[in-house]
Amino acid sequence: MNIDFHTHVKVAKKSDFSPDYFKEMIREAKLAGLEAIALTEHFNTSSLETVYNYLDENYDYIHDYYEADGLKIFPGMEVDVREVGHILLISRRENLRSMFQTLKHHLSKDNFLPFSELMDLTEQYNVLKIGGHPFRPATPLTQHTPQQLKRLDALDLNGKDLYTLGVEENQNKVYPFARSLSLPVTGGSDTHQFMQYGTVINTLRDDCATIDQLKAAVENGTYAIHISDDLALRVKSATLIKKLVKRLLEKEKAVQN
Repeated sequence: MNIDFHTHVKVAKKSDFSPDYFKEMIREAKLAGLEAIALTEHFNTSSLETVYNYLDENYDYIHDYYEADGLKIFPGMEVDVREVGHILLISRRENLRSMFQTLKHHLSKDNFLPFSELMDLTEQYNVLKIGGHPFRPATPLTQHTPQQLKRLDALDLNGKDLYTLGVEENQNKVYPFARSLSLPVTGGSDTHQFMQYGTVINTLRDDCATIDQLKAAVENGTYAIHISDDLALRVKSATLIKKLVKRLLEKEKAVQN
């Protein structure tokens, strides 16, 4: 099963959720060879609950995923921690909603949950916890203690960082760091614009339908990470298109106001 563990379905954190944009993203994910994605939208995006309300109303929920026109969508969110860093949380939809009831009181930079408190919260549920882009200059994870980081299930080999930091350079940082923590590495494209789909794909040996199965595949290492040869072109194109779309959306809002 081909899965991307780090994806978004909104072009930007502050943009409104668009069903049409979402449907386009689903089509393009499948064209990029994906059979499943973890939808790790930012927890403090403008309309996270709107995204999941839309999924509940329009797609069947089977086992632990939404069946969206042939693509499996595992629910998730990307959460900021107080000490700086982003954590990807992938779980059942009811667990996600329950955790969000706590997190919705900690959406701003001045009151994000500390790393340890976020881990305490997630460990009440069955959650796949991935440390996002651990060497990104703006949001590194390296300042956290090894004891804290070992509470994660994996670290993220991130498509955007493979482009901005360099493929070899990023791999040469992420893999040794993960080994020092005895953690596996999972691939995530960090897609906001569909051109980025397919830049990083995890090919799992077995088909997965539950969080338990995903966690077992990651823990047992029964998957391979594939980085596309045209990653740089795709990420650069997606970044430019994303900037353009954001500007257009900002102009539309300005006209409306």
